[in-house]
Amino acid sequence: MNRVTRRKFIQVATAAAAGSMVCCTNRKSPWRFFTLEEGRTADAIGERLIPADQDPGASDAGVVNFLDTQLMGPYKRFRASYRQGLKGVDWTSRQMYGGRFTQLSAEKQDAVLKELERGGATGEAWKEISSKDFFALILGHTMQGFYGDPRHGGNRGRASWKMVNLPYPPIRGRLHYDLTKPGV
Repeated sequence: MNRVTRRKFIQVATAAAAGSMVCCTNRKSPWRFFTLEEGRTADAIGERLIPADQDPGASDAGVVNFLDTQLMGPYKRFRASYRQGLKGVDWTSRQMYGGRFTQLSAEKQDAVLKELERGGATGEAWKEISSKDFFALILGHTMQGFYGDPRHGGNRGRASWKMVNLPYPPIRGRLHYDLTKPGV
């Protein structure tokens, strides 16, 4: 039977911990699902769908964080749609204006999004999901991230709730009624 000395155990444990730290800190993206470019594109789309004015927009409310968090959990089934759709947005932007979506002016970004919304964006990038379906998907999820509960990753600082003067609703995990009494 091989005996592991304390010294050998500490060496192996230290090497494993250092290796995992290097691995985890080598990421180029601040998001868990999105690559850096995908996250920037999703953020730019959100900002055109819900732009900032006197109130915060989608970027200020952290909608891209909501999308990223949900795509790592409950929205896993939409991962391929987002990968393909965000690639398609950049492809369409290049076809229409010669640059990535994030490099375009707000007016040109709006024109690209209108093209997606009407289903007019076609080509190799839109084989897996139609531009119209992707637009509907990201619009719906952007609205959820902007207006939903901050505990799900979006609506940072309750931005949208403050905008509509909605008081912070208390979260209750159970009913406060005695349901064993008749007539209740």
